[in-house]
Amino acid sequence: MWGDIAIAFLLAFVTAFIGTPYTIKLARKVGALTVPNNRNINNKPVPRIGGIAVIAGFIVSALYLTITMCIENKLELNDMDNYKVKLLGFLLGIIIIGIFAYLDDIKNLKPYIKLSVQVIAAIIIYVAGIRIDVINGMQIPDILSFILTVGWIVGITNAINLIDGLDGLSSGITLISCLFLLIIFTANYSPLISIILVTALAGSIVGFMPYNMHPAKTFIGDVGAQFLGFALAVISILGVAKTVTLFVLIAPILVLGLPIFDTLFAIIRRIVRGKSLKAVFSADKGHLHHRLMKKGYTQKQAVAILYAASTTLGLLSIILIDEGIWKSLSFMLIIAAIMAFGYKEIKKYKRAVIRENIRLKRVKKEDLK
Repeated sequence: MWGDIAIAFLLAFVTAFIGTPYTIKLARKVGALTVPNNRNINNKPVPRIGGIAVIAGFIVSALYLTITMCIENKLELNDMDNYKVKLLGFLLGIIIIGIFAYLDDIKNLKPYIKLSVQVIAAIIIYVAGIRIDVINGMQIPDILSFILTVGWIVGITNAINLIDGLDGLSSGITLISCLFLLIIFTANYSPLISIILVTALAGSIVGFMPYNMHPAKTFIGDVGAQFLGFALAVISILGVAKTVTLFVLIAPILVLGLPIFDTLFAIIRRIVRGKSLKAVFSADKGHLHHRLMKKGYTQKQAVAILYAASTTLGLLSIILIDEGIWKSLSFMLIIAAIMAFGYKEIKKYKRAVIRENIRLKRVKKEDLK
């Protein structure tokens, strides 16, 4: 198994790393550039369809490993789980999401069109047999299964897309989520295909990230951010489909807790401010990364803080699965104490910096006199 995991990661990494420079050239040719404005914080036009290379890395790796594992009899596509149909449905969903998200990066599609496409892709996944249909060992009604599955996929797709606001943020958060999902899957004997898919996704992100870290040479774009969210949502369902433990079912929610919270808060904030459901589709600068930068943090600092928060939630999910609720609560209390102490120290440091700046200004004024 570990050999397959290593190959899945390396093949996805190499494909994405080699392919990203070509997406930069393509972006300039088709005009897919993010230009500076009141929402975008970049100070020059940046290509924004780097996600195409991430999709390519994932598909190349996933296809190669699926074929080789079938040849080696490690994977049976036509077994009772019918992975052949599931994987074909997943591929079709990726193609649909990818095409329309690419068009959105070029032409800025209407929000309702994007949402409709996401719902269609999620329905395809459900029809293909990738579903949330068992909770804590109990079979749930089909209508509830449909609502949960489609809602989860559409929700996570948008959650990753909405958090994509700083260099390396959405790709880094997704990579952290992949690593913790990989641990959860391997520890709970999830289907091998889900382990391979989450590894391929991680590899393609790592191949892209050298071009996306601050200062970014390219952005992942809607084509990449929507794909990351869609793929994470589907793979997380595949990975826990046979699990009957409630904590394991909750784990993906914790792992993806940061983008989920940011999305829910954005929905509530926009409805309250706009006083209508239509306001949900109105972009604003109230996301977590925007708020951190308003507090005076740099891009790198804001991204590091959100990485740390995502990692903490991932660790919480592992502790919850392995040790139970009481150890999880202990961990949360320790983290809360560390955060309180750290916040106090940061405020002290900022006050000291402000005092030093004031002192230096006074010295300069005296020297000028």
